[in-house]
Amino acid sequence: MPQRKAAEKALRQNERKQKRNRKIKREIKSVLKEFRKSLEEKDSASSKQILEKAYKVLDRAASKKVIHPNKAAQKKSKLAHSLSK
Repeated sequence: MPQRKAAEKALRQNERKQKRNRKIKREIKSVLKEFRKSLEEKDSASSKQILEKAYKVLDRAASKKVIHPNKAAQKKSKLAHSLSK
């Protein structure tokens, strides 16, 4: 347990940030899974819509520093490449 008030506050902040980060990462995983599923079904119209949604989720995660901006860019590039195949 924390010994000082500042350490207690830091612990509370870390728990809140951890909760937020987990939620955002879970959202990323679900969108990517949904995108892969639409690619397997060869449904290009829904794939494009899901790709836009994935871009939005990845950009939001990068802007909130949940994931590194370069990682978001890499994922977006791979998704676009997989759609064009």
